[in-house]
Amino acid sequence: MPTSERTSSLAAVLDLPSDPIAGHRPEAAAEADAGVRALFEEPQRIPSPVLHALAARVARHQGSRALLDHHAAEALADPVAATLLGDALPTDHRLRALVEHVDLITVSPALVDRDDQLVLPHAGVTADDVVLISQVVALTSYRIRAAHGAQLLAGVVPERADGFERPTVGRGRAHARPDRTTSGTPAPTAFTREVLQWEPWVPSIPEVELTEAQAASFAAKATRNSVYFRLLARVPGVLRARSALDNAVFQGEGGLPKGERELAAAVASKVNDCIYCASVHARRAVHHTERAADVDRLLAIELPRDADWVASDVEALAEGQDARWAAIVRFAARLSALVPVADAADLEALRAVGLDDAEVADLVQATAFFAWANRLMLSLGEPALPQA
Repeated sequence: MPTSERTSSLAAVLDLPSDPIAGHRPEAAAEADAGVRALFEEPQRIPSPVLHALAARVARHQGSRALLDHHAAEALADPVAATLLGDALPTDHRLRALVEHVDLITVSPALVDRDDQLVLPHAGVTADDVVLISQVVALTSYRIRAAHGAQLLAGVVPERADGFERPTVGRGRAHARPDRTTSGTPAPTAFTREVLQWEPWVPSIPEVELTEAQAASFAAKATRNSVYFRLLARVPGVLRARSALDNAVFQGEGGLPKGERELAAAVASKVNDCIYCASVHARRAVHHTERAADVDRLLAIELPRDADWVASDVEALAEGQDARWAAIVRFAARLSALVPVADAADLEALRAVGLDDAEVADLVQATAFFAWANRLMLSLGEPALPQA
């Protein structure tokens, strides 16, 4: 099998004859594969074996044996990358900073703050590096959940990997929702359906400095004045694929009703504690379904969280919903857990309320995509209230 196929094909990584999710929306699977190839095969500032080692750390933290084995095999061929796979931190100052930041974003994205970004340049980590490693974490987090869902649909029990013994730098860090951003703008302190803004901690590329490839990488999603997309355009190949995948997952015809795809995005954002993403997709869920009370009920729930700010119980999110939405919310929440725990019983619960395999595939994709989106939003900036 060619290297590119081994790197990008989820069915090959999982040793499945076919990917049941890709079979429903092949265009989405093709864009996801293109994003993987862009990240690991196109020339980047960080060598590909090191990127694979960082992705292997993400997979180990998030309990995916299949993705851990895949990325570790690619990393082990390089002596430097191989040193990044274990519990011990590297002695090289820059590599240590990369590893610690990757571990933090992977486990506790909502605990990342601007100070975490400010220390990275002192270790020789550039703005381009910051976006690149955030994409490694985010894309791999998406892929782990897409893989988990594909295995469930294929009747395979996902094999779990053991995590690290060493805690991340976020362990025990106080979580706060300040009423001002670091720039002094009023900030939201609770989940809402209101329109919010977002302020980056890492400089975006000025509009006049965008290359043709950078501008094209998000033309399908936003105009050139979007600070968020101009920031992600620092890694244009990945952003181009991500933009197309987003449209395929949330705008594709047929399958799960669009309002329920948006519901899944809001659920994932609640689990990951991303106020900005939840506001966008809760609002869209209400637009498509006209079920404002049900969506607001979900947004108002406070989840119990551990010392890493990981949700320790997500069952409450389904409370008060009808049978169909309860099954959808529960599945999305359990798939969004740091180590996904959605299982065959959750899949059967979806089928019992009328979802067919194509609709389940959409639910998996919509949920998994927000493991990606949330980690970018939370690690690169913060939400703000709109200004007049």
